[in-house]
Amino acid sequence: MTTIVLVTGASGGIGRALASRLTAQGRRVVAVGRDAARLAEVPAVLRIAADTTTPEGAALAFAACREALGEAPTQLAHCVGSTLIAPLQRTRIEAYRELMRVNLDSAVFVLQAWLAELKGAPGAAVFVSSVVARIGVANHEVIAAAKGGVEALVRSAAATHASQGVRVNAVAPGLTETPMTASMLKLPAMREGAARQYPLGGVQTAEQVADVMAWLLGEGAQRLTGQVIAVDGGFTTVRPLVK
Repeated sequence: MTTIVLVTGASGGIGRALASRLTAQGRRVVAVGRDAARLAEVPAVLRIAADTTTPEGAALAFAACREALGEAPTQLAHCVGSTLIAPLQRTRIEAYRELMRVNLDSAVFVLQAWLAELKGAPGAAVFVSSVVARIGVANHEVIAAAKGGVEALVRSAAATHASQGVRVNAVAPGLTETPMTASMLKLPAMREGAARQYPLGGVQTAEQVADVMAWLLGEGAQRLTGQVIAVDGGFTTVRPLVK
């Protein structure tokens, strides 16, 4: 039977690109997001409106999938996320809590609900971190802390569930062209400045990140678990030659 993949944050830039890629590969995509109207445009066999930043919302998404399709998803792609660019001393406590809720709480609740649905069966999951959790970037303290938590969660869950054949990995994208980053890239000077930070140059697309995520869920990555792959044009590992 065709694999069921539940994609959270499916109406966002990376989530939508991944849903399209997985659908093209013949997998049954269950698209989850808070806005039913935006989900209507996402390629999927099932669309579920749910807020996965709460344990109740995460459980609802999996229950709805099981009820509609007769089985739980054996694969998971968690693409829920937000960002905050501000130094710590200028970050309001409300903004801090909201960012942690969206990025870290959602990852914990979704992973917990998915593992409960697997009931000891094998599966594969992929999460979204960020380059700012891999290398220090100014004015990103809170989002770096949240995504660092996601990476730690991935590694620990991978260790806990490896014996049952569950693989848990993540990608850590650099600056990616999505609706969330549109304001940072709207002016040519801002785009050019951002592009120069990356050894391979340019600003990557959501589809390029989705390609790596789809691969991590597939047969080609069967020996990978507990890994965080930086999809960042060399930003975290390479220093470009200055000319």
